[in-house]
Amino acid sequence: MKKCINSELAPKAIGPYSHANSLGPFLFISGQLPASPVNGEITVGDLKAQTHQVLKNLKNVLESAGSSLEKVLKTTVFIKDISKFNEFNEVYQTYFSTQFPARSTVEVAKLPKDAEVEIEAIAYLDHGVQ
Repeated sequence: MKKCINSELAPKAIGPYSHANSLGPFLFISGQLPASPVNGEITVGDLKAQTHQVLKNLKNVLESAGSSLEKVLKTTVFIKDISKFNEFNEVYQTYFSTQFPARSTVEVAKLPKDAEVEIEAIAYLDHGVQ
């Protein structure tokens, strides 16, 4: 049975969706924006600062569901300026071990709240649905 997960440690959803859904041993995490879990405001700063916040939010959702960054199988990255790909990667690689998840990166014209980056993920749950 599907289980909806919403974390108190991540910004509230800005639409009709859950932070994540689990089914069996898999966790599907909605796109995370660089928003503060406290007030929902977008992180002020460059792409690196926003990427750090997105990955912190992703980590918090994973942990609230009983998973972790080490169990991420796939990420999809939406970035407004692909010319900043290397800047993004500098931050991204500090959150994952050498066994990086599979990943797609797509340049987009605009993101919600005019964010610079958004990341969604698929992760593994050792315990399945709880």
